[in-house]
Amino acid sequence: MIRTTVIGLGAMGAGMAANLHHAGLLAAAWNRTPERGRAAAERFGFRYTEHLQAAVQAADLVITSVSADEDLLEISRRIAPLLQAGNVVIDTSTVAIQTVREVAELYGAHGVHFLDAPVSGGREGAEQGKLVMMVGGDAEILHQVMPALEAISRKVVHMGPVGSGQATKAINQIMVAGINHAVTEALAFGRHQGLDMDKVIEAVSSGAAANWFLEHRGRSMCDGRFEPGFRVALHHKDLRICQQMLAEDDLRLPMIEMTLVNYQRLMDAGHGDEDISALFRLKKDLFDKG
Repeated sequence: MIRTTVIGLGAMGAGMAANLHHAGLLAAAWNRTPERGRAAAERFGFRYTEHLQAAVQAADLVITSVSADEDLLEISRRIAPLLQAGNVVIDTSTVAIQTVREVAELYGAHGVHFLDAPVSGGREGAEQGKLVMMVGGDAEILHQVMPALEAISRKVVHMGPVGSGQATKAINQIMVAGINHAVTEALAFGRHQGLDMDKVIEAVSSGAAANWFLEHRGRSMCDGRFEPGFRVALHHKDLRICQQMLAEDDLRLPMIEMTLVNYQRLMDAGHGDEDISALFRLKKDLFDKG
């Protein structure tokens, strides 16, 4: 039994905690905003731990899931002194490579092992235990904690040293941006043609253009529903990280630049907390204003 604590009970962390609970591996769950943490615990049926120290010291493995670099640095500074040498921390957030390297050094000073393991699969993947994890760090440590990771993911891939997970996630986020543009633009075009969009999605999902985003977001976006699975503001943050990585080599990618501009327009219009399929709003407007 790997006693596992989840720190951060947002859209991703809550689902992971729920699946660890069902597997009998959840030792504790804690969130910086107690009200949100209690709500997640009530929804999924696991026990919420009120105090960070109690949550951390109940575990052999701590999984962190936060939104931004500063959040990860802040919570890691609080957690590190509470752990025992030999404990393991896995961070599933999407942050800069330099940030996870700094966090690894912070934990290492306390004899704690650290893996950076950003995930893909969105809220659905977290809740269904079907996340894909891209892991950077010691392969032997990863092997030791695999029983816990198998409860929350369908695939775990070791990418190399700390930071490799985040580099791989950057690739994922660039691809997601491209798919988002392709699907939203194509479906807006189909709508403009007066087609039955349910039939369009049924047909296209069975051919060479089939993809997860079309299958899971196509109908909802055509119906004007953008309940968050992966929020616009978070993807914008992730693409800014990609942009900064490229800037180190004096490079830019058109897909990243275009997506950042479009996401900024959505956020300025109050849609930052909607699903990234809200890009359909802008694509639809291209035709509605034509």
